[in-house]
Amino acid sequence: MSRKLVGILVMAYGTPDHIAELPAYYTHIRQGRPPSAAQLEELSARYQAIGGSSPLGRVTRAQADGLAAELQARFPDTGFRSVVGFKHARPFIEDAVETLVAQGIRTVIAVVMAPHDSGSGIRPYFDRAAQAAGALGLTLRPAVSGWYRQPGFIQFWATRIRTLLSSLPLAESRRTLVVFSAHSLPMRVLDGDPYPTQVRESADLIAAAAGVGNHAIAWQSAGRTPEPWLGPDIRDVVRDAWDSGAYRNFIVCPIGFVSDHLEVLYDDDIECRSLIETLGGRYLRPPMPNADRGFISCLADAVAGSLGQTERIAA
Repeated sequence: MSRKLVGILVMAYGTPDHIAELPAYYTHIRQGRPPSAAQLEELSARYQAIGGSSPLGRVTRAQADGLAAELQARFPDTGFRSVVGFKHARPFIEDAVETLVAQGIRTVIAVVMAPHDSGSGIRPYFDRAAQAAGALGLTLRPAVSGWYRQPGFIQFWATRIRTLLSSLPLAESRRTLVVFSAHSLPMRVLDGDPYPTQVRESADLIAAAAGVGNHAIAWQSAGRTPEPWLGPDIRDVVRDAWDSGAYRNFIVCPIGFVSDHLEVLYDDDIECRSLIETLGGRYLRPPMPNADRGFISCLADAVAGSLGQTERIAA
């Protein structure tokens, strides 16, 4: 008797693999409206500043492979096949679902590589996956989202914060502010949305686990549109903390993200670092989760937990 096959659909925002793909990528983000020459030039300059391309695609594939391997080790009676689907780049979410069908898989577990839930930010991934799965006769298991409470996720960040703090002299550690950040969203989409509350709860859980008393919550990477976005912006938080005279070192923890990509490598490591160092301070950032084994294990915990009793995976 052949064992049951379960597909793991790992979804992420997506990124162009090469600068030449930027126009199509940006046009897709803008729902078919091509960017202006100035907008394209600015985005191209950001990618050039981080080496010409983002590692997001490579990292997401490594995360998907690691998750399937971890689940396979835990549930040997079930065969797991992972595939990556992106929101704004190929392979798209729909392409990934078709790949699973071609592999003979009829049951799919979907997970987004973002720890906090959001109606406008995360739910569209699951909506697209569900629509594609339904059209092809797939069974889509309960969505895996809002997994920021997973002990492994909390400990990942807490351990790395403690490591950075322990590398500083005691007097300097007392002048260090831990800044937890996540992607900003337009205020118009946040009425009743759990996202801001989950991010704040996440920051508080990590700070408590790390034994950190001095921490702040900030928002980053807001779109350049005239409408109001969720704040305060991370740069404003840094300036205010510096002006208070209490802090001279800043540990930036982008807990809303789980991999190295443009928003971390440029918005934090270049723009935020530049501000802090211009002020005269020290910028520190822990490594991102990427495909860290402990992080992958916590993802597997979330997948198993979302299904209720773990034996249901093999049902």
